[in-house]
Amino acid sequence: MTSLFSDSLSEIQQAATIIQHGGIVAFGTETVYGLGADATNTKAVEKIYRAKGRPSFNPLIIHFAELEHLFQFVQKTELAYELASKFWPGALTLVLNQRTDNPIKISPIATANLSTMAVRIPNTRVARQLIQFSKKPIAAPSANSSGKISPSTAKHVFQELNHKIEAIIDSGPCQVGVESTILDLSRDTPTLLRPGGISLEALTSICGTIEISHPIETKIISPGQLSSHYAPSLPVRLNCIHVTPDEALLAFGHPIEHTGLSKNLSINANLEEAAQNLFAYLRDLDAQGQALGLKGIAVMPIPQIGLGLAICDRLTRAAAPRTI
Repeated sequence: MTSLFSDSLSEIQQAATIIQHGGIVAFGTETVYGLGADATNTKAVEKIYRAKGRPSFNPLIIHFAELEHLFQFVQKTELAYELASKFWPGALTLVLNQRTDNPIKISPIATANLSTMAVRIPNTRVARQLIQFSKKPIAAPSANSSGKISPSTAKHVFQELNHKIEAIIDSGPCQVGVESTILDLSRDTPTLLRPGGISLEALTSICGTIEISHPIETKIISPGQLSSHYAPSLPVRLNCIHVTPDEALLAFGHPIEHTGLSKNLSINANLEEAAQNLFAYLRDLDAQGQALGLKGIAVMPIPQIGLGLAICDRLTRAAAPRTI
């Protein structure tokens, strides 16, 4: 049975002890719940892949509590430091070249044997205290079965991973609700690998030109690049202006006519609210829709600006053919 911890200091310390002894612990961040293990311990990292059923070619994000510690493991560039100073702690992951002069090594399994590493500093007390008490960088993908809907509450994690992991720290619902933005700085031009909690517009104000990578065209060099991901069991249909009787509706703003099962991401068309609700509402519609014998989930159009770009990215992958 997986232990459920509160976000009290003493129970975070207990969870950190589990990390130090090679166990895995789910914990809340501002984005989604992560599934954490000591990033320097290969056997511990292997447990993450087994618990999730995650393909070994898909690397993990390595989480740190302090900027100085992070730059002991990856190369510090002027642009990386400027972005870090602006957005960390926060929902931005940077892909940087690894340093080779640090005697402490991140497990090559965590980075899928790449010369780069995806890193970030999360913006929640619980996450940073867990890292600090563990005294280790923590490798942490989303705390769910690989390819399925990401968890934004401890309950979601428990439903999927009970008996597969040692513990879950319940720090309440996640405030951003979608994963971090991933920006690759290891190449000549900064490249957006995954839109997320930090908008493309905000990054462009510092980086200038940013190239945009498309999963189908690119080899996997960071988390979040699989074309099929975040998927409910029911098929997802996008940009809908009508709903069939055997579909549930995921609405946004003023809803289209539908008398059946529905949830509205934000009646006021607020993208921040929609992001917070996205994964929980997808889970609810999927579970209730299956119970009612429905055949799919219809999703209304969502503008691809600000957080809308991340929302549409997740929905596009949820609707993609199931390859993994």
